[in-house]
Amino acid sequence: MKRAIAQVLPLTVTSRLTPVIRIVLAVGVASLLIGGIWSGLMRMGWALPAPHGRLALLHGPLFVCGMLGTVIGLERAVAVGRSWTFVGPALTLISGGAMLLGAPVSLAALLVTGGSLVLLAIFAVIIRRQPARFTMTMALGAAAWLGGNLFWLAGRPLALASLWWAGFLILTILGERLELGRLRNLPPLALWWFAAGVILLLGGLLLAGVAMDAGMRTTGAGFLALGAWLVQYDIARRTLRKPGLPRFSATCMLSGSVWLVIGGIIALLSGALYAGPFYDALLHAIFVGFVFAMIFGHAPIIIPALLHLPVRFRTWSYLPLALLHLSLLVRIGGDLAGLGDVRRWGGMLNAMAILLFLGLTALSIRQGRQASFRPNGAGEAH
Repeated sequence: MKRAIAQVLPLTVTSRLTPVIRIVLAVGVASLLIGGIWSGLMRMGWALPAPHGRLALLHGPLFVCGMLGTVIGLERAVAVGRSWTFVGPALTLISGGAMLLGAPVSLAALLVTGGSLVLLAIFAVIIRRQPARFTMTMALGAAAWLGGNLFWLAGRPLALASLWWAGFLILTILGERLELGRLRNLPPLALWWFAAGVILLLGGLLLAGVAMDAGMRTTGAGFLALGAWLVQYDIARRTLRKPGLPRFSATCMLSGSVWLVIGGIIALLSGALYAGPFYDALLHAIFVGFVFAMIFGHAPIIIPALLHLPVRFRTWSYLPLALLHLSLLVRIGGDLAGLGDVRRWGGMLNAMAILLFLGLTALSIRQGRQASFRPNGAGEAH
């Protein structure tokens, strides 16, 4: 893996990602993830201490703009290999830290908006190098992130910004899935289906800025179409037959895609949502069920590529994935049935699933590093 990265990136860029910088990035992203979990539990009514009173209101921005924005921006900066591209993830990481420390929300929103502008500029470079369906899809995702950040910066309802942020993550993941399966010969129906889903999603986002109800329903139709497209055409349907990490990743992708379908159905039927149990069900079907399932599946690939830390697949990796889906069923069941206590415990188990995943990943890294120092295992972790 290290050799592959060294062949793609200029030596001057890869040499700047020193072990100290990698540790800082890992600690920063982990802090934002834990802060996002903590603020989410507070938002659900769990009595937890906090550094400031606004933390519970920053649950979504911490997760999407701080943690995930930094990871996605860093991944693309490494791929492009130019020094200026690292400004984007630096801004979003600083923004996340500002949110945790209680800085003005307007400052955090401004920093994140700057980070999303850099990401959009990165994709301009990427598309110039490689104009393809998957790069353009991810570029549209970056544009959706910028749009959501501008709504947040302008003080528009967070529900509107969150809808655009969902578009950002969905289009980014779709682009990555297209990239992984780009050697497949998809039938014309698949390409038309994909294009229709993207058009519905983007059209719904634009419409939501002036008519939230119609925009939410149209976006929901896009979520539904794209989730069903992934279930039908994603390369995970093939890799599901392979043992080990390929099967685990495929299970993550396909199960997460089902949650995207569920989120689309909720948005399509509910229309404009700003708060309440149905709003909670919609957001977490997408941001927890879809996005975190994808994170679980991609982490064994992304962490070694970005941080040069060995992550090994173990059968126990299925434990946090199973707990994530089961706890989300409990949470959304509580939402739809109006059972607040069930919803809260489902949210707590969501948090436990993510923390279990973090713990098992850390254990895997430790075991991989130990194996790399053994005489017969020096190259095993790479």
